[in-house]
Amino acid sequence: MKNLYLTNRFFWLFGALAVLFVASFWAPLLFPVAQGIFVLSLALVVLDLVLLFNRKVEIHAERHLPKVFNLSDINTVKLEVENRSQLPLAVTLIDELPPQFQIRNFEKHLYLKPEEQQRISYELRPVERGEYTFGDINAFLASIIGLVERRYAVPQEMSVPVYPSILQMKQFELRAFGRTTHHKGIKKIRRIGHSYEFEQIKNYVRGDDYRSVNWKASSRRNILMVNQYQDERAQQIYCIIDKSRAMRMPFEGLSLMDYAINTSLVISNIALQKYDRAGLITFSDKIGATIKADSKPTQINKILMALYKEEERPLEANYELLYYAARKLINGRSLILLYTNFESSYALERVLPILRRINTFHLLVVVFFENTEIRDFVEARVETLEDIYHQTIARKFLTEKSQMVQKLQQYGIQAILTRPEDLSINTVNKYLELKSRGLI
Repeated sequence: MKNLYLTNRFFWLFGALAVLFVASFWAPLLFPVAQGIFVLSLALVVLDLVLLFNRKVEIHAERHLPKVFNLSDINTVKLEVENRSQLPLAVTLIDELPPQFQIRNFEKHLYLKPEEQQRISYELRPVERGEYTFGDINAFLASIIGLVERRYAVPQEMSVPVYPSILQMKQFELRAFGRTTHHKGIKKIRRIGHSYEFEQIKNYVRGDDYRSVNWKASSRRNILMVNQYQDERAQQIYCIIDKSRAMRMPFEGLSLMDYAINTSLVISNIALQKYDRAGLITFSDKIGATIKADSKPTQINKILMALYKEEERPLEANYELLYYAARKLINGRSLILLYTNFESSYALERVLPILRRINTFHLLVVVFFENTEIRDFVEARVETLEDIYHQTIARKFLTEKSQMVQKLQQYGIQAILTRPEDLSINTVNKYLELKSRGLI
């Protein structure tokens, strides 16, 4: 009877009976009452067993998963449960979740009438890439008596891969190309001058730059016509991800490297939609994935699969190796978005000469992270002298990060210091800004 379980109601009932039998030592009149209740309780238990372990009692459960889970996003799992018997059942569902979630108290409660089907759903937020395996669906069935439960296991083992967030990629694509981008965090960048690629001559509408009026075309058509320009296309955009131990620090359960991976997918997709060419390089103590910049329709899938397979390494990043790899792999001037992290000025000073050399051949943007826990600590209210000391040290760390940005800008290197959760929006804004200024 490995599928038989006793409920809390059973223990409360027989616990009360035990108290009643003990009380009958001092009040003998209670003894026959206790005996009667005991016999009735046993009869109810037997009846409950007969009802639940009848062959006609059957539960069908089915799990519906999306084809892929999105890293760091809320993903919905749907369950369909059907009572295929003529007995009303109270059902406790326990879905065997992948061990990566470390959820030990998952359960759903529902009441099913005979032949009734119900649909329920729940949400999961994965913070690691990889294959996630779900186990069986366990249904614990109880009748209206509710003294015992029967475990009914429905085989539903299945796997789902957790990819870099495709959902965020699509959301940022809509924001970048939609009409309401300024309401979504993406800035409208005022174009300074013109880009160099002529697109078409069109009718003048209010708001067009009067300096773009094409007077010859206007005289021929007897209506104001203006030249329309488009962003220069086919520029090379490379995302370079540091996957060394400096990027293993977690914020809200997600490592800095995974934040960079999600953002790399977002920016690569936007670059391709802007008719630029997107590429990828990962590195630590050695070079990892390398995808040459291209604008083929299959490029985004190639980048997605490469990002999916990347793993952090517990070693120092080799920037000398990165420099030689960039010289070998990247042909022509390109925009390089380098995702890394510096926790001290000393760490930046060590690699600054190499960053300056890379910046002579390409437009380099160094993206690194603000420690949000230190920021929150600095903004918290202090109550003791010790708190003031600690907060002063924390402010020193924040100031040092700002000084790193100034140091990079001093040598003509673009820099983004961002909170991990704001990485995608700040990187997209920087890309659009550089593109509008004609720097790439």
